[in-house]
Amino acid sequence: MVERVVTGAHYGLRDWLMQRVTAVAMALYAVFLTAFLLTHQPLQYADWSGLFHHPWMRLASLLFLLSLYLHAWVGVRDILMDYVHPVALRLAAEVLAILVLVAYAAWSVQILWGLQ
Repeated sequence: MVERVVTGAHYGLRDWLMQRVTAVAMALYAVFLTAFLLTHQPLQYADWSGLFHHPWMRLASLLFLLSLYLHAWVGVRDILMDYVHPVALRLAAEVLAILVLVAYAAWSVQILWGLQ
């Protein structure tokens, strides 16, 4: 029998929880956006623009996008850990993924708060 010595590691619990919490946040945003789109037919530019001029909608959109990026990070990292075995190559791919996701997050802020 193999005994597992617990050394303070979470053994994936934090990542599992992050996947679930971010999925719920994205689902709630999708439900709201779907309801908005269904109740504003035909959708006009003024409706769409007016929605995104509210600070709460920008924050909700940013929360959705940050949830998407965290969700993607956990998935990409798990795939890299499973299929990329050379440590140096896996580390390089993880660093590249982090840089891309951080750039996307910065770009998201610029888009959401760059509206006129």
